[in-house]
Amino acid sequence: MQNLLDLDVQQLTAWFAEQGEKPFRAKQVLRWMYKAGESDFDAMSDLAVSLREKLKQTARIDTPTVMREETASDGTRKWLLDVGTGNAVETVYIPEEDRGTLCVSTQAGCALDCAFCSTGKQGFNRNLSTAEIIGQVWWANHELGKNPEGNWPVTNVVLMGMGEPLLNFDNTVHALRLMLDDHAYGLSRRRVTVSTSGVVPAMDRLREECPVALAISLHAPNDELRNVLVPINQKYPLRELMAACRRYLEKAPRDFVTFEYVMLAGVNDREQDARELIRLVRDVPCKFNLIPFNPFPQAPYQRSDMETVKRFRDILMQAEIVTTIRKVRGDDIAAACGQLAGQVQDKTKRTHRLAGGA
Repeated sequence: MQNLLDLDVQQLTAWFAEQGEKPFRAKQVLRWMYKAGESDFDAMSDLAVSLREKLKQTARIDTPTVMREETASDGTRKWLLDVGTGNAVETVYIPEEDRGTLCVSTQAGCALDCAFCSTGKQGFNRNLSTAEIIGQVWWANHELGKNPEGNWPVTNVVLMGMGEPLLNFDNTVHALRLMLDDHAYGLSRRRVTVSTSGVVPAMDRLREECPVALAISLHAPNDELRNVLVPINQKYPLRELMAACRRYLEKAPRDFVTFEYVMLAGVNDREQDARELIRLVRDVPCKFNLIPFNPFPQAPYQRSDMETVKRFRDILMQAEIVTTIRKVRGDDIAAACGQLAGQVQDKTKRTHRLAGGA
């Protein structure tokens, strides 16, 4: 049976045509699935009874099942979702006064093995399907419920969870299109962000096929250090990455790239590192998001103290680079990507082959 969450609007239209149904049925069903959050075909009251019966025989609307749920003292919610074959992924909801941000995973594990990342230490298992990616948004909205105005709580989506989105390119793009489609969630391109470690060819593809806001996991001011912290830099060094960022901005919904920079004590947080960063990004319209390191068991690094982080920020700000310090959220529920999955999931051997866009 076809899981309809696996299909974006074009694919769903084609699927209905194969069933001998008219194209507009796709948009009707999309609205029921995403606008209404409905998974019961019998409840889709504007569909003919015969079509509802056909759908019950040929289709399903299935999301990953929840294995574990935790809520932090600051209101951050985290779900551990079962995606089968011993794999689990994490989804984190971060409520704020003016928005609700959902951090979504795109792979079970990750092949990139960034030195400071809990997910990378678990190895790579597989890509998530479109249904498993968009299903995280569906589940979070369904679980949290609509607000009194009748709107879903998830207003912003960041693909910054487990995995490298651009190494699961096709399924990621199909899920992005559902987030953006007016008949599905209808989010603004400015409110959907893809975070990448720097898979340059796939960045160029994303610019052409589905440009959304872009974040780069930078974490180092030079190739020597980034080769250690973010090993994919050995394949796509900083010069190529900065050029790809400039190309991306030609079609991006925002006029800047966000550089994510985890602050590691004594490693990349010195004043000279900040000044080297200024030289690195001088031709790339950008802002920086400084991220206090979220330690995990056996982590080889320590979090920079806040005085150091603020001094680093001030140097960047003096160079007229907008710089924020990410508020630490969900410390009490291990909200760093991969921490919860790492507690319950079998570790598997890492696959070093970079697939899909590398």
